[in-house]
Amino acid sequence: MDVSTTIKKFGLEQAFRYLHKDPEKNLVKIMDWADKFAGNDFVPQRRMIREAMTNPKHPYYGYIRHILKDIDPHVMQTTAVNFFINAGLIGWPKQEECRKKYGCNIPWAILLDPTSACNLHCTGCWAAEYGNKLNLSYDEMDDIIRQGKELGVYLYLYTGGEPLVRKTDLIWLCEKHSDCVFLCFTNATLIDEAFTDEMLRVGNFIPAISLEGFEEATDGRRGDGVYHKVIKAMELLRRKRLFYGISACYTSANFSSITSEEFLDSVIDMGAYFIWYFHYMPVGNDAQPGLMPTPVQREETYWRIRKYRAEKPLFAMDFQNDAEYVGGCIAGGRRYFHINANGDIDPCVFVHYSDSNIREKSILEALQSPIMMAYHDNQPFNENMLKPCPMLENPQKLRRMVSETDAHSTDLQSPETVEHLCAKCDQYAQEWKPTADRLWKEKVR
Repeated sequence: MDVSTTIKKFGLEQAFRYLHKDPEKNLVKIMDWADKFAGNDFVPQRRMIREAMTNPKHPYYGYIRHILKDIDPHVMQTTAVNFFINAGLIGWPKQEECRKKYGCNIPWAILLDPTSACNLHCTGCWAAEYGNKLNLSYDEMDDIIRQGKELGVYLYLYTGGEPLVRKTDLIWLCEKHSDCVFLCFTNATLIDEAFTDEMLRVGNFIPAISLEGFEEATDGRRGDGVYHKVIKAMELLRRKRLFYGISACYTSANFSSITSEEFLDSVIDMGAYFIWYFHYMPVGNDAQPGLMPTPVQREETYWRIRKYRAEKPLFAMDFQNDAEYVGGCIAGGRRYFHINANGDIDPCVFVHYSDSNIREKSILEALQSPIMMAYHDNQPFNENMLKPCPMLENPQKLRRMVSETDAHSTDLQSPETVEHLCAKCDQYAQEWKPTADRLWKEKVR
């Protein structure tokens, strides 16, 4: 960084550090420094954040103050500096520079599976018994992060398996890469007092806890007593004043409850700060296409989550229906890609086809590989941002990309052909199209 950038970064970091001493005054200072730092980048986003910070009528005015009041100051400051400054104001320009230099997608975030092992036996999940499974070594994960930072990536998301099977290594990585943010999708049953104390110490580890809904739905899929273990973990996280949220998959079976206002209010009462809704994907030979939401259910989810965002003190994201805010599909390295526990580099956490492995290629080489370049050259896959995915809404495009690049299935237990996967999406795509076209036409009118 040049001297001017270093000074601006220091000023912004100091504003975050002193935020708790005078929140009202320093919130404005933060945005003033951010404006100096970012220049012409992120103008609409910065305008929106400033409005939320300063306008008492804004739906997130109280939410911001909730974060300042109820999250441990060290955790809040570390997360804010690493996310907004490092991953955003510093990382993004570096990513843009690398995109131009190397002529390929450069991600904003990297997803990786520390292990394929899990301590649960959830219905429909391929992760089997604890132990004796595939793992990325500590050194491999460390090297992935090192390579990522060279490209400007400071945000890393752990999936699995159950990542907290490797909790000691994950904390070591938080320590070594203290300038990064680590978000972990977890069943939460391995979160205990000792681990929350480690989370407090490092300040840059955020769990996203999987819930299927209320007790009956969660235990029905994850096993008897799991719901109460999750609630106990959330109570512990709340008592420790840690930052955490919920990961929720909506299906045709649980749609009504998991997207209900009652469920969202219960999540808020449990102290969560965000909820990330995922559309059920029919991935795997044993997947159940009947669990994909109907067009009516998906549209209702679209409206419900937008309503909640305008009214509730909780940040809600809809992985499928929010594509309009990020310009369509973000996979293939455009904004993220996925590395499984075998080291295979997939374009998407839901698209298990690859021509690269981290043990044979660098991250940059993988981003320049045929399957990743097919994503790069074909994005967006649809001008209608409510039909963003090359699998779910445009299955003919995934068929072609996999076929033309000779990418192979990376499913660790039962390899699935791209034809088998996409055939499960053909009817869904046809049925969703009229609704998506109507909604998009109304939006762009």
